[in-house]
Parts: sequence; structure tokens; C-alpha cells
Amino acid sequence: MGSKAISDAKEFFSVLRSLQDEESNEPYTYKEDIQIIKIKGDRIAALNMYCGNQTIFVCEKAVPKISELDCKQMLETSNCADDDDDEDADESPSTLLTEPGPQPLTIMKARQLLSWYTLSQNASVSVVDNNPASYPLWVRCDMSDPAGTTWFGVETVCVGNKVTGVKLYSVTCKGSTVDKKSFMTLEDLKQEHKKRHHSTSMGVKGSARFNLFGSTVVENTTIELQSSVTVDFKWSHVESILEIPPLSSIATLNIKVSSGDMRSPMYEMYRELEFLQTLADGLRTGETEWMEPLESISAVNLTKSYLEELQKTAKTPQDVATKTAEVSKLNSETDTPLFNCFLERGDLDFVEQLWVRMRKSVTSYQDIGDCLKLVIEALRYGDIKPWIHRDSSSSLSKLILQSYHQQIDHVSLTGLTPVTMLLEMGLDKMRKDYINYLIGEELTTLNHLCYYLSTEVDLQEQVIRLRKLHHLLEIIVTCSTFLGLPYDRLFLLTQSCLQHYKTSPYNEEHDFKLQVKPAQISHFYQKEHPIVWGVEVSSGHSPREVRTSLQLSDRSLVDHVIFETDYPNETVNGDSEDPAFFSTIVSCSLVNFA
Repeated sequence: MGSKAISDAKEFFSVLRSLQDEESNEPYTYKEDIQIIKIKGDRIAALNMYCGNQTIFVCEKAVPKISELDCKQMLETSNCADDDDDEDADESPSTLLTEPGPQPLTIMKARQLLSWYTLSQNASVSVVDNNPASYPLWVRCDMSDPAGTTWFGVETVCVGNKVTGVKLYSVTCKGSTVDKKSFMTLEDLKQEHKKRHHSTSMGVKGSARFNLFGSTVVENTTIELQSSVTVDFKWSHVESILEIPPLSSIATLNIKVSSGDMRSPMYEMYRELEFLQTLADGLRTGETEWMEPLESISAVNLTKSYLEELQKTAKTPQDVATKTAEVSKLNSETDTPLFNCFLERGDLDFVEQLWVRMRKSVTSYQDIGDCLKLVIEALRYGDIKPWIHRDSSSSLSKLILQSYHQQIDHVSLTGLTPVTMLLEMGLDKMRKDYINYLIGEELTTLNHLCYYLSTEVDLQEQVIRLRKLHHLLEIIVTCSTFLGLPYDRLFLLTQSCLQHYKTSPYNEEHDFKLQVKPAQISHFYQKEHPIVWGVEVSSGHSPREVRTSLQLSDRSLVDHVIFETDYPNETVNGDSEDPAFFSTIVSCSLVNFA
């Protein structure tokens, strides 16, 4: 029996070691019924407090995925069903083709996996020879034991490079309830810790997360559900369960903002960026899906009218500049007032004014070519002498500079050239818009923007960097407008975002972190219920520190078990003064190797 267990442990360890060495994070099926996943611990809600962002192994029941053949068979079966049966028709095929969520293993199987892991790490059993410690292992459980265990976990304890023991974890959960008397008290949690760890001194730490968007103070703001700002609190000296975080807490904002919210102050700028992206996609793929025009007048007629306006004014650059600024001001007064507060400029030059008209009206490549042909002819014949910003870098800007000296290069407006020229115009204009806000608000300097403003890279890369800059502004404007953060916090957040996007791809799902003083946001959370509240009792010192924790949350932290609840709605607390909370307890045991 002992040799069989050691043999199984060796085999299991071999699989974990190969997965740990691989760069791929693809799931691995072990012994047909177990799936092993390599994942970051902070992606598992119930384990976040213990695992953070370290890599862990997760074991769960292997569930066959729906193959393309299965999909085809299910769809054929659905099509053969009686057409008169509307209810069945509504359920098919979407209900049939839903992939199952993660599935738990039995308590017996979970304990077996933990024993194999523990044996494999114990050098005294001679299963392994001087190998580095494995990633922690966590196993989804089906709650079939009396304690109602939803997770078992194990991680190694090391002194230097030597594994000297393991920590065993168990996670037990209860369904949501509004009955606070049913929650474990702080004293109960301390006693539970003492049962497992005979320590004379214990530390108690509190943590909580509040949703800043969704509170009564801001529920009528312009932020949609895709964008969220939560705040995490950490503090010591907890006195009672569900206490409000003290002002001495460490508070960290988690900021995730999605572009494209129709009610956002940045929406008009987003629409402009989307048109620019359409041009870039057309250059890359050869196909363009044109956006609905915002103007009823054709692009060519708008361009003609603009050129006629300029011809009627004085021919000197200074006079034209004055006229252009007046037109810009007039246009800005008709736009969304909230948007103007942030990015509208009163110094749009000729090329930028042309871009504004064209991006609202062009619906084809022909439109772009015809408009640019009108402009270039007006320049060639001296009908207009428009002014442009000194640092303009688009091809059209260079032609305008040449026109000052009655020398204009020949430009063949065929193929993709007109699209390229219009894309350059938009990049130039939008970069200046962003600079105007960031520099004007003293949130950064031109030196820190070099990466984002570079024209040395190809146009596709320039568009990507502009999208990053736009997302940065979405984040800053959100925190400035709706949270009212002070200048020093906005400055720090700007630098953090700029630094992040220099090396990271564009990602609206990324959580940007910002530490703030609780007093700066106290009016958002002090009268609200937390979405997660936790307390942790600990003793010992790293690596032999052991912890016992309680977490209360407005929704289940476990996604592989359905809980019974005494509250009709598990995720929405409504107007009730007594919110419903799920309860999650994590216990730890320390096992030393001989």
C-alpha cells in the first residue's frame, strides 16, 4: 500500500513539475477525470487573500468540452424539433451549447491529491531528489463532508532551498443570510485559530472592499457597469465584525475604465478615435466599414464651403488664424458642453478644421480623394494661404508649408494615399488634443509623452499608442470628475498609467492601482455596505506564519457550488438596511517534515 502511494505521488509530481516548467497555461487532463490548470491566485475570489498574484495549480473535475461535431448534431436536433413548440425553440440551441462552469472533485479525491502532493515534497520519503518546491496546489471540493468544504489547498514551507513542511488549507462556505447573529464573532475566530495553533500572541488584521460606483452619491453619474472603481482597505486592531474601516487604513483604488460610454465626458473624443481606427483598419485589411455620417451635407460640399470661407477672408496667415479660431470657438459652443470642459481647443489650425469636417461626413474612399483634391488645387493656385501649427507633421501640412513658397510637390491621389493622408491629419489633431489637456492640467511633461507622440514608428503603431493615451485620459477624467481626487493623486495616477502602457499592450480589463487617503473618499463609502469584508487572525513568522480568516461578501466567492440561501436575491441587496452576506472561512494547519 505504501509503495503504491509513493508511486502515485511520483507520477503526480512528475506531471506538476512538467506543467510548472512549461510556459503554456493550457489545461491538462490527468487520469481522464482530473483537470489541472496553472493560474494566478488572484483570479480565484476565495483564494485571493492567501494566494495574491502568485502562480498556483488548480485541480477540478475534467468536463468534456462541446466539440464542433456536438454543436452540429445539437443544432440539427434543434432544427428537427416541432416548429410549433415555441418554448423549446427558444431554449435551443443556446441552452444546449452553453459550456459548463468549473466542476468540483469529491472530498475523497481532493484529499488523495493533497496527500500525493505532500508526499512528493517530503525528501524523507525519497520521492524527489533536491527539486525546487512546486507551486501551491488548490482543489475544488463538492462540500460533501460535514464541514461543507469548498476548497482544499497545500503549499510548501521552505527554509532556504529546503522544503521543511507544508501548510494545509481548508475553505468552508455558507449561503447568504441577513442574520448577523449567525456570523462567526471575532472571539470565535480567535478561538478557532487557537485550536490549531497554540500561540501566545496573535495579530488581527481587517480588510474590506467597497464599490465607489453604485453608491447613492454617484449612482446617477455617467459611469456604466463596464467601468468600475472599487477601493480596498487594510487596517490593524479590528474590534468587531463588519466595522467601518478607520481613517488610518491603507486604501487602494482599483480603477477599470471602458471606453465608449455614451454618457461619458470623453464620448465625443471616443467617436473621433473610432473613425481614426476605421481608417487604420482599412489600410491594414483593405476593407472599411464606414461609420454613419454625423453631417447631412456631403464631405465634398463641406470642404468646398470651408475653402470658400477662407477665400473670403484676408489672405495673410494671421488673419486666417483669427478667423479659424473664431470658427473653432463657434463649433465648440455647439458641441457637448461637458466634453468641451476637458479637451475642446480654440486653436485648431486649417488641417485640424478640415479633419473635423471630413471625419463627420466621409463615407467612402472617393469622398476622401475628392476633398483632398479640392484642397491641394486651392493651395496650388494660391486661392488660400492657411496657417498651421509649427509642429504639424502630416503630409498635407508639409504641402501647405511648400505653398508658402509657391512650390508644391505633385501628389497622386490614387490607391491608399488619400486614406493615409487623412489618417495622418487625425493623428496630428488628436495628439494635440491630449497634450493640451495633460500639459494644461500639469499632469505630465512633453518628455514623458515622447513614446506616445513619436512619428518615427509606422501609422498602425501610432494609432495603438494614441488609443493608449485615450484610455489614460478616460481613467484620469473619471477619477477627476466623479471622485474629485486632488491634484497630487491625479499626477501620480497619470505617471503610473504612462509608465504601464510603455511596456504593456492595450487592455481595458486591466486594474490600475492608486493609493489614496481614506479621508479623500470617505463620503463615498462610510454610509455604504462593503461588497467584501474580512478579518484575519495570524501567528508565527514567515515562512511559518499561519492564518485563520473570515470573509463576508455580497456574492458567493465560490463559482463551482450553488448555495442555499435565506435571502431571495443572492447578488442584489436592494433597499434593505440589513444586507445579505455569504460567509467564507479559511483555516490553516502547519505540518512539519521529520
